[in-house]
Amino acid sequence: MKESVTSVGIDIGTSTTQLIFSKLTIENRAAGYMVPKVEIVDKEVVYCSDIYFTPLISNTEIDGEKVSAIIRAEYEKAKIKPEEVSTGAVIITGETARKQNANTVLNSLSDLAGDFVVATAGPDLESVLSGRGAGADVFSEEHRNVVANLDIGGGTTNIAVFRKGSLQGVTCLDIGGRLIKIENGRISYIYSKIQELARENGIEIRVGDEAKVQVLEEVCRLMAYELKTSLHLASESSYHKKIYTNQGKGLAEDIRVDALTFSGGVANYVYEPAETDLFRYGDIGILLGSAIAKSGILDSVECYRSEETIRATVVGAGTHTTEISGSTIFYQKDQLPIKNIPVLKLSKIDEETPQSVSKAIKAQLPIYQNEGKKELVAIALSGKPYDGFEKIQQLAAAIIEGADTLIKEKFPLIVVLEADIGKALGNALNVKLDKKKDVICIDGVRSKSGDYIDIGEPVGGGYVLPVVVKTLIFNS
Repeated sequence: MKESVTSVGIDIGTSTTQLIFSKLTIENRAAGYMVPKVEIVDKEVVYCSDIYFTPLISNTEIDGEKVSAIIRAEYEKAKIKPEEVSTGAVIITGETARKQNANTVLNSLSDLAGDFVVATAGPDLESVLSGRGAGADVFSEEHRNVVANLDIGGGTTNIAVFRKGSLQGVTCLDIGGRLIKIENGRISYIYSKIQELARENGIEIRVGDEAKVQVLEEVCRLMAYELKTSLHLASESSYHKKIYTNQGKGLAEDIRVDALTFSGGVANYVYEPAETDLFRYGDIGILLGSAIAKSGILDSVECYRSEETIRATVVGAGTHTTEISGSTIFYQKDQLPIKNIPVLKLSKIDEETPQSVSKAIKAQLPIYQNEGKKELVAIALSGKPYDGFEKIQQLAAAIIEGADTLIKEKFPLIVVLEADIGKALGNALNVKLDKKKDVICIDGVRSKSGDYIDIGEPVGGGYVLPVVVKTLIFNS
């Protein structure tokens, strides 16, 4: 049995707003006597919208009505009705996610499809989405190396590092193409951090100054150097720690990058620097791309051409796959259904010992916080190294230790496994938590960091749960 469904991805970014429609072909791959296993067997982009500057009322407020009008007009151009869309994602990213009314705008758009992933993506999560949308995870798996994707947008640069297909680290810097804006040949806006970076290096630029190419090229050279430093490919400047978004931290010192990909609006001008009409977009994006290309960063490591550049994040927001959990599961029925849960996935290396499990969970949990606010997260792992009673008890203890801050919150502890140990691990977690915490532990489900999952109400006499894994469209 094959079925075609329509998926949409909507990205409202610092600089641009865009969407794509895709046709996904799904098929039950299981034999007739087995539990259904529905997978995506084909995917095709059927419509790409124009790329619009994100409309703002002020520097702190998105123009929700204009954004909504753009999206609805693109639906009409694509000749697709909202009721024809089965799944998809709408996210607000970059600086735009910090605007005062971001969540109101999201809610106003959620009626344009069925059960959307509706999330304001913080800078770390956006790094994962854009990195996978650009194909960095696939490149790292194919070449068995460490690949960093730099998603350079209007307000921020999101970096995600993948090692042999697994997420190794993320960071975000306040470096982007629209942090200096140009109108009528003069500087009309300068982001405070960029002005300070320039001043620290003896360059004075002010709003109202003539937009001199040579001066702005020098500022972009400084910005490119900070990006190079963030990858541990250059020595740290005195200003470097200040350039991270939200007082964030850089990549771990032990990360050594073998190759790079670039995505975002500036990426095209890293791969193919322009020489004319440098301020055609009313900003320094073209100059920044050229500065990165000239910085020596491409001589330090290998460079792969991204699967997507300006559309990486929106492509990374678009599809779902439905699975059925295993029959040995543990759950509290009154907590179901539950939807749109971001997945924190442990790698094979993370699972090697109980200590590494605990450490990895602690390290990744902050990625799923939006401005410090803890959110519901599903902890996903294969579970394959833990195949006996004692090992399962050790795994339960490690999960509890690593997820301590999450367990203290009101929402349930959710664990998603590939191996058939859901019931045993769920019972162990339940007992170790003195039966005072709701636990949902399911198995037979594959997922990746950056995915979202929905867990439905029990089916099959209560033995299995339907699970929707909303993953990244052209990178599974």
